[in-house]
Amino acid sequence: MKHSDVSIQMKDDPLRNAVECIARGGIAGIPTETYYGLAVDPENEEALERLFRIKMRPESKPVLVLISCREQLESLVADIPDTYVELMDEFWPGPLTLVFQARAGVSSLLTAGTGTVGIRQTPHPVARAMIESIGKPITATSANISGQPPASSAADVCRMFGKEIDCIVDGGESGEKMPSTVVRPRGDEFCIERHGVVDLRSRFSLCY
Repeated sequence: MKHSDVSIQMKDDPLRNAVECIARGGIAGIPTETYYGLAVDPENEEALERLFRIKMRPESKPVLVLISCREQLESLVADIPDTYVELMDEFWPGPLTLVFQARAGVSSLLTAGTGTVGIRQTPHPVARAMIESIGKPITATSANISGQPPASSAADVCRMFGKEIDCIVDGGESGEKMPSTVVRPRGDEFCIERHGVVDLRSRFSLCY
């Protein structure tokens, strides 16, 4: 794929441009309900490899996925624990990432070889519209170089990555100044891997 000069999309249909970018195997900077994220097709191995490369992200760290509806879980997860159903009923769509056992066939790049995949149902109108247009989930790992603060605006994404990504959808400043909360299994129970917007500390302990 030939990488085009990056620009903050201000055309008549920026979402269509981003959807077409992802469909071609590109990387799009998009707004989410927390910070800006980097979106690629999670079934495209080449796009995933490039995503890791530009973020300088260790391959031991999984990449989270956004869905627009629960039906899309079927293509990604092996099962849905009862505890997660309760959390989804209460907090989805919203900034709560749940770590599931991945379904067979899900890319080992996406799971970082852990056999698990982090997923959340996004309430953000831009991210949701993109997923619905593409017809399947997209990645939404934070738009940053690993170890640096995540981008809060399209301009931040542009400054950080420049021509390394293919398009950016300008959704204004991010509304949150915290990441999504991440919950994962710990044996037969669950724990908080990352404390974020959704405060679940009264229900689960922090992971160790």
